[in-house]
Parts: sequence; C-alpha cells; structure tokens
Amino acid sequence: MAHGRVAVPSVLPGFGLTFGFTVSFLSAIILLPLAALVIRAFEIPPGDLLGLLTDERAVASYRLSFGAAAIAATINAVFGFIVAWCLVRYDFPDRRLLDTMIDLPFALPTAVSGIALATVFSPAGWLGQQLAAAGVQVAYTRLGVVVALVLIGLPFVVRSLQLALADVHRDLEDAAESLGAGGFHVFRRIILPTVLPALATGFTLAFARGIGKYGSIVFISGNLPFATEITPLLIVIRLEQYDYAAAAALGFFMLAVSFMMLLAINAVQGWGQRRLGIRAVR
Repeated sequence: MAHGRVAVPSVLPGFGLTFGFTVSFLSAIILLPLAALVIRAFEIPPGDLLGLLTDERAVASYRLSFGAAAIAATINAVFGFIVAWCLVRYDFPDRRLLDTMIDLPFALPTAVSGIALATVFSPAGWLGQQLAAAGVQVAYTRLGVVVALVLIGLPFVVRSLQLALADVHRDLEDAAESLGAGGFHVFRRIILPTVLPALATGFTLAFARGIGKYGSIVFISGNLPFATEITPLLIVIRLEQYDYAAAAALGFFMLAVSFMMLLAINAVQGWGQRRLGIRAVR
C-alpha cells in the first residue's frame, strides 16, 4: 500500500529512478545540445541575428527548402494514396515485396540514395537521357531537389494511410453502392473523410522530413547558390567557412521551424483522433 493505493508491480525499478534516468538521458542527448545552439544564437546581437537570417542567400535557400518540401509532400499525398490503396485493397503476386520496397528510403543511407538519383537522372543517366531529349533536365536543378524529396517522403504518406484504409468499413461502401451511389460519391463521402486525418498526418510528416533533409539532395541538386542550395547545405558551408555566427543563426531558425512542425503534427493527430471519436490516452 502507498498512500492508500496498491502499488502496481513492475519489472523496472521505482518511478523516481526510471524518471531520473529518462530526464538525464534526454537532457544529455537532446536538450543540452539544442540549448547550446539556442544560447549561441542569442549571443548574437538582435540586429545582426536578423541580418543573418534575412541574408539574400539564406532567403533563397528558404524558398527552395520549403517550396520543394511542400511540392514533394503534395505529390506524395496524391501518389502515396494510390500506392497505399493498391497495397491494401488488392491481393496480387509479390505484394509483400512491393510493400517492403516502400521502406527502402528509410533503410538506405542518404548518400546512397542521393548518388543513385544523380546516376539515374543525370544527363548521361538512364532516365536523364530520355528526359534531356524531351528538353527536361532533372539533375542539378530545382526539379532534382523535388524528386529527391519525393523519394524520402513517400514512405511517411503510405504508412500513415495504410492503417486508415484498412479501417474503412467495406460494408458502408457496399451499402452505398447498393443504394445507387457512384464510385466518386462513395470515395468523397465515405472513404475520404475516414482517411483524411491520416492523409494530413502523412503530408505533414513528409513536409517536415523534406525541410531538414541533406544527404539525398546534395548529390542531385548541384548546390548552386541562389538556385539549388538548400538551407541545411548552407549551414554546412558556413561552418566550413568558420562563420559560426551565421551557422548558429541558421541552425536556430531551422530548430524553431522543426519545433513548429512537431506542434503541427501533434495538432493534426489530435484533430484526427477527435474526428474519429478516439479519446487520447493520458
């Protein structure tokens, strides 16, 4: 008995010890490095900090990083839905193999995926030659950045949608069709409202992943200032130039954006739970 309550048996030590270890571990691995970055950024005079964040080259990198991430996440939302639908609703040979391939961007080192994309889409590559003949160049352009972000963001959308599509009640679809509803009506009124929270979560995750991606992009983008230079690459360049103030300022900006994206993801997930009538576990 503890304060009138029966203690719940646990295989781990008491709450105080495990909670203390948790806080210490998270502080050493996450909180202290991030706090050091924030402190370093706030050591810069506000006017200089604002100047570093609004530098013309930095602003150009923001446009590319956020714009390409948004475009790629939108593409993944459309085609990720189609892929998830195919994997959930149809049974065909080698479906498990195709399902496993979706996770390859998670398993591949980012440099490997970047080199592979540059090899395929370069002007001398397998697909690059065909596209160049049609007047389209992918490698070393902004389009190449979008292609790289589509590759790394697709699994987030597909995995988010698969469970949601599996939960769609097929009997409701059959009932609607038996009452004369067309395919588009069934999709708009039954399927889409059910999977919309998962689709929004997948889009947000893919967008957040794309903003901070580095390794998969640098090999296919060409890294041209004001053209194909992403913000994470600019941070690395500032560090190589020993411009630690600019690197800290850009790092602080990306940290703030990442924090806001996490808040957005949690908000979307909470909205999805409320929409589906699921009470969050506290």
